[in-house]
Amino acid sequence: MQLPSDAELLADYATRRSEAAFARLVERYVALVHSAARRQVSDPHLAEKITQAVFILLARKAGSLGRQTVLSGWLCRTAHFAARDALKAGRRRLHREQLAAMNITEDITHEAWQQLAPLLDEAVAQLREADRNAIVLRYYEQRSLDEIGAGLGIGADAAQKRVARALEKLRVIFAKRGVTLMGTAIAGAVSANAVQAVPVGLAAHISAAAVLAGTTLTATTIATMNWLNAKATAAIVASALAAGTATYFVQQGEVSHLRSENQHLLAKHEQIAGERAVALSATNANREELEHLRTNQSEL
Repeated sequence: MQLPSDAELLADYATRRSEAAFARLVERYVALVHSAARRQVSDPHLAEKITQAVFILLARKAGSLGRQTVLSGWLCRTAHFAARDALKAGRRRLHREQLAAMNITEDITHEAWQQLAPLLDEAVAQLREADRNAIVLRYYEQRSLDEIGAGLGIGADAAQKRVARALEKLRVIFAKRGVTLMGTAIAGAVSANAVQAVPVGLAAHISAAAVLAGTTLTATTIATMNWLNAKATAAIVASALAAGTATYFVQQGEVSHLRSENQHLLAKHEQIAGERAVALSATNANREELEHLRTNQSEL
């Protein structure tokens, strides 16, 4: 007995709603459709849903398919588009779930940071140097374990243990101050907020000011050092004079030499004081110029 063709089964279903005719079509092509779906998606349950969707579409379009339609080709093409749409829908759903999770995480991190921020620097300062360096490298500078190990002179595994121990010590310090957070919450809050962007132009302003201040500081430091040397020389002279008459003539030459050095240092001090005044004047002029440049920058 000759089996009915695909076109005959489709026509039987389209005109008389023959469930038997449609069931024969499903049995004939279900493996083909499911295999096509399975190749395109990794989830077997999703492949079953795609297969079901393809045959639902076939049932709806049975009356519109012509007798020249190659049903196997039509089913493969429909399976492809159904799988593509399913993957898109899955990605959109995953993206929404990730956004929701990120929002929740950000809220938790923000709340944790509000508690940690006033205590963080004091708590980190209480750690031992090695633990403090581990916290700063890992959560302030976002360094990898290999980089931390290289910086501390240990291996990556030892660096991971060091970071974990330091984080636990930090958690204990916070707990003593009334902030009870898990280590992961502390790590997340510190990583996200410990180092924040600075105002535009601040780095350039600080660099220029530091160079100018460094010039002034050098002159001031030299003057102070020479003044201290002069005081020390005067003290030596006083000590020599108080040593007694027995050694007076022996020390007289040393006193004269020291007095001469003292006069020389005092003169040098006056010279440097003059240089310092010039440097301060230049600093004030440069500061005014910097202020003018900042004003122009703000206007721009």
